Amino acid sequence: MSLQAEIAACTVCAGALPHGVRPVVSFSSTARLLIIGQAPGSKVHASGIPWDDASGVRLREWTGLTKAQMYDPAQVALVPMGFCYPGKATGGDNPPRPECAPLWHERVLASLPQDRLTLLVGTYAQAYYLPETRRWTLTDRVQAYRDFLPGVLPLPHPAWRSTIFMRKNPWFEGEVLPELRRQVARRLRRVG
Repeated sequence: MSLQAEIAACTVCAGALPHGVRPVVSFSSTARLLIIGQAPGSKVHASGIPWDDASGVRLREWTGLTKAQMYDPAQVALVPMGFCYPGKATGGDNPPRPECAPLWHERVLASLPQDRLTLLVGTYAQAYYLPETRRWTLTDRVQAYRDFLPGVLPLPHPAWRSTIFMRKNPWFEGEVLPELRRQVARRLRRVG
């Protein structure tokens, strides 16, 4: 059974998922751009397509990816911290289930090229993959993006709240987004 088939058949968290099991992940052995987000929201749970919501539109704007590029697993791996929709909480969705990343990420990442760019989108991905920054704020991590290049670039989550982040931190649009687009384009050029 392929790794993707194993993930699709996973039911480890079934008892904790109020809307049922539906792992949403996309990757291939040639994807040189890896986007690690939080967990699927209700729209993504319904469609089964990663980032198939307003946050995905904003993320494509930030990265300069076309829809075709973003959803081409040969170019872009879309791997959330939790593969299934965790359900609603007060003020948003529940956190990603803690079982997914330890269970699957190492195997997924091992199947990807070593010279990839990993975008850590949001606090959950950054806390897991940048444990040395545990005491930092998300803003601190994003502002220190140069310290993590060339392999990693931390980003805020592109939900509607990111407009507040962008207003408070104009350096994000002026400095981080142009570098993000350059880094993404550099990885994609090597694919073609």
